Amino acid sequence: MTHRAFIGLGANLGDRDQQLAESLRRLGRKSKIMKFSSVYETEPWGFQNQPNFLNQVVELETELNPSELLQELKAIESDMGRESTFRYGPRKIDLDILFYDELELSTETLVIPHPSLHERAFVLIPLAEIAPDLVHPTLHHTIRELSEKIDSTGVHLYVDGNAAAAKMPQWGLRTYIMGIINVTPDSFSGDGLAVDDDFSVRAIRQAEEFVRDGADILDLGAESSRPGSEPVSTETELARLLPVLEGILALKLPVIISIDTWKSDVAEKCLAAGADWINDIRGLTADPALAGVIARHHAGVVLMHNRSQSGAVNDLGALGKSYEGVLYGDFLQEIKAGLMQCVDTARSAGIPDGHIILDPGIGFGKSQEQNLALINRLDELKEMGFPLLSGPSRKSFIGRVLDLPVEEREEGTAAAVALSIARGADIVRVHNVKMMSRVARVADAILRSGN
Repeated sequence: MTHRAFIGLGANLGDRDQQLAESLRRLGRKSKIMKFSSVYETEPWGFQNQPNFLNQVVELETELNPSELLQELKAIESDMGRESTFRYGPRKIDLDILFYDELELSTETLVIPHPSLHERAFVLIPLAEIAPDLVHPTLHHTIRELSEKIDSTGVHLYVDGNAAAAKMPQWGLRTYIMGIINVTPDSFSGDGLAVDDDFSVRAIRQAEEFVRDGADILDLGAESSRPGSEPVSTETELARLLPVLEGILALKLPVIISIDTWKSDVAEKCLAAGADWINDIRGLTADPALAGVIARHHAGVVLMHNRSQSGAVNDLGALGKSYEGVLYGDFLQEIKAGLMQCVDTARSAGIPDGHIILDPGIGFGKSQEQNLALINRLDELKEMGFPLLSGPSRKSFIGRVLDLPVEEREEGTAAAVALSIARGADIVRVHNVKMMSRVARVADAILRSGN
């Protein structure tokens, strides 16, 4: 039987960032990490003469009982070098059980819920970020209500160097699912939502469903990139995007929101409204102002390799259309070089490496054989040192392998997703979130078995 537990993490000695990341990795060995908050820098509590802490909260799905979970936390602390000091003293890593299902427990060694969490802003603020509607079983208030009543002075979103931290996952723990929300009247996969006046309602409903089904990131796009599609104006793109973005933000879903656009004006308004990332299929090559907008908003960015040409399209009949492949010399080396040019543009604008994700652009200016080879050689792109996004979902190369139309490509997509993960993809961008999140969970379990 699985249980839901929330764990508080804290560190104020040594490399605090690394301590939190390492503890998350270790927590994932015997339990499944479902969500984790941003990292917050907090002034010390209880004893002031010590360095500031970094704090975070994680939600686990675990088969360990409370006693076994406590033993696991203590073992992780010991293995990571925590030494006993005095109460509220400095520590290399500190792991506490905050909640375990709706359990109320009090023994000599363990009290659940954690007896002081309602008094500690450094716990409530990150907890409210990932579980605002969680009800405290003893106090009978939601975490949002408790966090709104507490003085949060001294608790700040962690800033790495001089750049504000973007909302980014903890890479390497598992594969993250990006759900595609096409706020367009057309799309190659037939899932365009903007076909009448109720498109925003349907898109917001789809966002809720995607998050329930396992999406970590929602990718909102309002200009189709299907082969043969026509570009739309900035005004049209914003008219489609903003109502959906504002509706999703109002729901306070525990998800990263990405905007699929190459236009700086669209990015400016969406990031100002509360979006987290820009997913640029042109890799900062189409609009010179876009990189500066992303840097100014401290946003994350997905940079795609894309050598497709709007007029170079193959009509595959019942299989749809595809962009023609481009002649390459050394295929992978040229893709690496193209991606590094995008990275250099981002860096020049002030976007830090930690905010950058690379997408090799499956389906964009590659032949069927090149798309297949690209998935098979993703591990070579990992050598560039950036997280990777793979987007094979329902694309024409799958249709050509199987000789199937777009609505019958889920099994082929599942194979491409699983092999992308095996070759090192950190994010998979998909249409069917429920099915592909299950594929990713099994692939992750296999790849991490025995480690």
